[in-house]
Amino acid sequence: MAIIAGIDCGTQSTKVLCFDSKTKKVVALQSFKHTLISKEDGTREQEASLFTDAIKECFKNIPSSIKEKIEGIGVSGQQHGFVALDKNGNPLVPVKLWCDTSTHEQCITLTERLGGKKKVFDLIGNQILPGYTASKVLYLKEKNKERYDKLAHILLPHDYINYYLTGNYVMEEGDASGTAFFDVRNREWSKEVLNAIDEDRDLRECLPKIIKCTEKAGNISESTAKELGLKTSCIVSCGGGDNMMGAIGTGCTEDGSLVMSLGTSGTLFGYSEKCITDEKERLAAFISSSGGYLPLLCTMNCTVASEQMRDLFKKDVKEFDKMANDAPIGCEGVTLLPYFNGERTPNYPNGKATIIGLNTSNTTETNISRAALESAIYSMKVGLEAFVEQGFVAKKLILIGGGAKSKVWCQMISDAFDLEVVIPEITESAAFGGCLQVLSLIEKKKINDTAKEYCRMSEENHYYADHKNNIKYEESYRTYRKYDAALSTIFATKEQK
Repeated sequence: MAIIAGIDCGTQSTKVLCFDSKTKKVVALQSFKHTLISKEDGTREQEASLFTDAIKECFKNIPSSIKEKIEGIGVSGQQHGFVALDKNGNPLVPVKLWCDTSTHEQCITLTERLGGKKKVFDLIGNQILPGYTASKVLYLKEKNKERYDKLAHILLPHDYINYYLTGNYVMEEGDASGTAFFDVRNREWSKEVLNAIDEDRDLRECLPKIIKCTEKAGNISESTAKELGLKTSCIVSCGGGDNMMGAIGTGCTEDGSLVMSLGTSGTLFGYSEKCITDEKERLAAFISSSGGYLPLLCTMNCTVASEQMRDLFKKDVKEFDKMANDAPIGCEGVTLLPYFNGERTPNYPNGKATIIGLNTSNTTETNISRAALESAIYSMKVGLEAFVEQGFVAKKLILIGGGAKSKVWCQMISDAFDLEVVIPEITESAAFGGCLQVLSLIEKKKINDTAKEYCRMSEENHYYADHKNNIKYEESYRTYRKYDAALSTIFATKEQK
């Protein structure tokens, strides 16, 4: 038995969770908030040094009596971010994040160079979208050629943290599958996409070695061990993207598991033994960090809508939830399209948040508040429809993320999806997933077996669907989709029209 640590480097903060596998309890949890560089053109960036500084601060506040017993570390990181390093491992530019939409033109360029969307789908099983990494690399080449010419290493955020911890340049298949230059069917780099980014240079030379989920990234380096107060014998697992680690941390490691994450972004994902690709562009064809596949829907606006309305009405979370709960299902006709940050699914990089259906009697804080919560549910209900089309049968829905703390929202989701909803006991699922991944290496077990043993659902936070309410939600959802379809002609780019 061992104490292990999970690091979760997200958009809003970095968290370090320490777990005692003997007592099956969290023994330490520290977090450090991030700053975000935002611009009107859709730029969303962070300095790479922020990630390592946050980790140092978190470990500084963990008691030495715990740190000296840590046997391994597993890292979760926000997906798709482009960490550009020179030959000495130094960052060249700020990290373009998953929520950056400034690379829309580069997506168009790459898709055209490759022969269109059908050809791209055939090549990699996904499309080239602004959230993914490929267009970010071309953006650097076009906008900052001087820095691009010094590019020696292309990493994702969790890979950069692994590099900081071990000194090794590696990447695992799950996070790699979200770059848009990785062929998910054959699990290898796509030479065609990389050539479309730069035909004069073999970018594969800048990419790290791909390792399996059963391999470690390495042992912690002596300098980093000293800096963080850890043993040099501490091992670092391959890690993965935040959704991949969240899947492990909730036990979503076998067919039929379905998880919804309610954070800044909203995700709906499920484990599959077979590769699932969706030509309708709703589900991303990702690989899991536990051996199989992880088809996933991602929206860029989940808790964003409720946070914006909460700030507008100057309410705290409890007050806002009460207001939303006081409104009827469907909000008396008020509908909110939550595209505050543009959107990834549907692909509306120029999308804007919109409130529709207001009249003299339904324009109330309660209706608008509830519409904000319903909007996030409906945007992800599109994903549930895609899963059903793929023959995926979900018996229950596991909720994670900040939004899962809202009992009102959880019950709304249960009713709208007509599914039983459960909440994990350990709510920091991405960091916990990192713990379980490295623990499986230490105990020499399959990740699925480790997840089954340690993932527990809360007995207190359990929600059952009311079928009568589900009928009302279905009607409201149809209205949401009708408005969304009507405004798609405004939100869509000229290439989509």
